[in-house]
Amino acid sequence: MEPKEKLWNSEYIKVMIANFSLFFAFYLLTPLLPIYLSEHFHASKDIIGLVLSGYVVTALFFRPFSGYVVDTFNRKKVLILCFFVYSVFFAGYLLASSLILFAIIRTLHGAPFGACTVSNSTVAIDVLPSSRRNEGIGFYGLSNNIATAIAPTVGVFVYKYTHNFDILFWLAVIFAFIGFFVSYSVRIPQRELVKNTRKISLDRFFLTKGWFLAVNMVFFSLCYGVLSNYLAIYSKDVLNITTGTGTYFMLLSIGLILSRLQGNKALKQGRLTHNAFVGIIISTIGYFSFAFFPSSFAYYLSAILIGLGNGHMYPAFQNMIVKIAQHNERGTANSTLLTSWDLGVGLGILLGGFVAEHLGYSVIFISISIVHILGFVFYAWKTKNLFLKLRIE
Repeated sequence: MEPKEKLWNSEYIKVMIANFSLFFAFYLLTPLLPIYLSEHFHASKDIIGLVLSGYVVTALFFRPFSGYVVDTFNRKKVLILCFFVYSVFFAGYLLASSLILFAIIRTLHGAPFGACTVSNSTVAIDVLPSSRRNEGIGFYGLSNNIATAIAPTVGVFVYKYTHNFDILFWLAVIFAFIGFFVSYSVRIPQRELVKNTRKISLDRFFLTKGWFLAVNMVFFSLCYGVLSNYLAIYSKDVLNITTGTGTYFMLLSIGLILSRLQGNKALKQGRLTHNAFVGIIISTIGYFSFAFFPSSFAYYLSAILIGLGNGHMYPAFQNMIVKIAQHNERGTANSTLLTSWDLGVGLGILLGGFVAEHLGYSVIFISISIVHILGFVFYAWKTKNLFLKLRIE
């Protein structure tokens, strides 16, 4: 019996720390930027939404190109360059003296953020032993789950006691540069850079054979986009829950973390389609509880269920798309999945606002529970079978 390859090697741990720092710096500011724009620039609510949504559009645009660059050039050099630019942009917030300048910096910040998420996750795959890759990718997501659970709480705590946004911006700079220096120290296996002589085409930027996984992910990310953006308003107007949003997202993050730990065994055994199936079912129950049982109990229960479901589903989908890609297509595979997630979130924000304006917030959440079922039908009808047919052993 061959000795089991080590999962928690030093390079993998470094990549996890870098990913934690990447998301911690970003989400440290996220819940407080609306307050900053309102207090410092006297921006109205619609202008605040416009300014803060800019980075999503830029990240969505740059991620496909990031996958191509990561697969074409030296991955470590691409990672540290993207991480450096990403870190410097936080200092730009300190220098922004007008709302227009802040909006420009925030919008452009989406480019290195999107590029970093693609390049760092691809490097994580490179430093994992092939026999432990499934579970390694599952654990990798824990680093950003924990960061997104802790960072907003830390940011709110610092602001509560200092009321000084400069301190928050400097903290973001520091954490971002910690991630940069850690990523700089990562050693990844050397790979031969094969010159691609094919003409520039869609499959250089988008893993076309993984279209079914991308489409399926749009169903689920659309639902999450609606939930994450309209939860607070719905909670206040429909359920009369005015202070529970922070608790909701904390419970959702706990569900994500628990599912990553619990689902590790199935990922280790390569049961990707099983993990995805379980995750979709649990999430669907969560969305239905939220939409059809408007009570405090169902409200908080749905947070745990949606977290548990997404925590099973997302790493399974990420493993699936990587398994149908060649080794020199891993960056493209990662960017394809991340791009589809961004697209779904963006559609959720736009369609959710339209539906809320004409039909009300309750209809939004009933609608996304139906969309989630459609996503499950698409998975059972198309995604599962195509993956089993196209996977590379």
